[in-house]
Amino acid sequence: MNSEVLIKILERDLNKLKDELNTYTSEESLWLLPKGINNSAGNLVLHIVGNLNHFIGAILGNTGYIRKRDLEFSQKNIPRSIILTKIDETIGVVEETLKKLTSSDLIKAYPLLVFKEPMTTAYFLSHLASHLAYHVGQINYHRRLLNL
Repeated sequence: MNSEVLIKILERDLNKLKDELNTYTSEESLWLLPKGINNSAGNLVLHIVGNLNHFIGAILGNTGYIRKRDLEFSQKNIPRSIILTKIDETIGVVEETLKKLTSSDLIKAYPLLVFKEPMTTAYFLSHLASHLAYHVGQINYHRRLLNL
């Protein structure tokens, strides 16, 4: 796997995320929590943006981003336009950071011990891509529940 592949996958799914948000019938519904749902779409988006800006932007790209994970799940009623801008900014950070990585960078150990054992940067970036796709699926389900 090379960084171009990772950029394509992450950008594809971040753009799908924007499509999902734009398909909600109302801005308020982004923040609703139907029975049995633990996180609103809005909070999942904030979590995705925080996650990628931290693990890709700050750790690999030295962007200076400071993650406030608790706010990813506690902030509410942020306008859709602002959330969409945050996604676009994240796409830029992902592209700028990953296009600088070489094949040898990808096989090096990821700079943080995120799980209980070291892993390559490529492995962790693959994890981040699947984490993103998982949450996009949750948001799709959340939207369909509310738009019935």
